[in-house]
Amino acid sequence: MRTHHTIALLTTTAATVLTLTACNPQTPGNEKPAAPSAATPGPTSAPSSAAPATKTATLANFVGKGLQSAQDEAQAAGFYALKSHDALGRDRLQALDRNWKVCSQTPAAGASIDTGTSVDFGAVKLEETCPATDAPAPEPAGDTMPNFVGQGMKAVRGALPANASITVKDAVQSRMVLQESNWKVCGQDPKPGTALSGRPVSFTVAKTEETCP
Repeated sequence: MRTHHTIALLTTTAATVLTLTACNPQTPGNEKPAAPSAATPGPTSAPSSAAPATKTATLANFVGKGLQSAQDEAQAAGFYALKSHDALGRDRLQALDRNWKVCSQTPAAGASIDTGTSVDFGAVKLEETCPATDAPAPEPAGDTMPNFVGQGMKAVRGALPANASITVKDAVQSRMVLQESNWKVCGQDPKPGTALSGRPVSFTVAKTEETCP
């Protein structure tokens, strides 16, 4: 009978020890893992705000050169924003640059400027004489008719309203006026200072090298 009571006591004691071990978080080997700490973010690289470096170059003197050669040399120096215009004010296109020569340039030669600057060449055809200064284009017509006599017919047409009704006749012979940039105004109707108000306009013209009758 004593043996029975001893076994029962040992069993009860073991159960108690196991219960206490499970309930005690400080028991070695049963510690809870520490919660991970939030990582401190590192410094963020700020985007660069530095402006791109400006390139400059000295603009050469291109006056007197062929327009194509002038453009090639300007590009070789770093200037690519190139344009040209008719120095005689006739609004002709420089369709074949090799047939034109430079009479003026803007900006002027000798300055050290940003290579992104627009360079404008005033040009005439190879067989023509450069004017002392570029001929101005006709002023756009407002409410009244300007004086267009002596101006290139193509430029005159561009100065009139886009919806204007325009008649052009040869003043010298009965030729067809096909390329207006080769013709100049000899006469006009209505006269300068007359109110336009949508009325049709007419011109008599002659070739640029001819004398008006």
